Amino acid sequence: MAGRATVRWLVRLTPAAGRTVDDLLKVPLSFDVWEREADAVVAAVSEQTIAELERRRMAGVERLRTIADLESGVPSSCHPDGQPGGP
Repeated sequence: MAGRATVRWLVRLTPAAGRTVDDLLKVPLSFDVWEREADAVVAAVSEQTIAELERRRMAGVERLRTIADLESGVPSSCHPDGQPGGP
């Protein structure tokens, strides 16, 4: 989709039932791992990658903040969906 900006998100990916964090890390999709937790991965991903993970039912996706918000210094209390919270 040339000409359209791709929104990138900082997300927490929780493997679907029966899958592990290692399974997520082996998926041939583009995401930048920021933190590996025992039961989840915090990563920067595009909307397209989120859609593919959800379509394949590989992981639960919790959108934390947009990368643009992180780069612009928007406080984490200004959660994109209007709810308090953040990483």
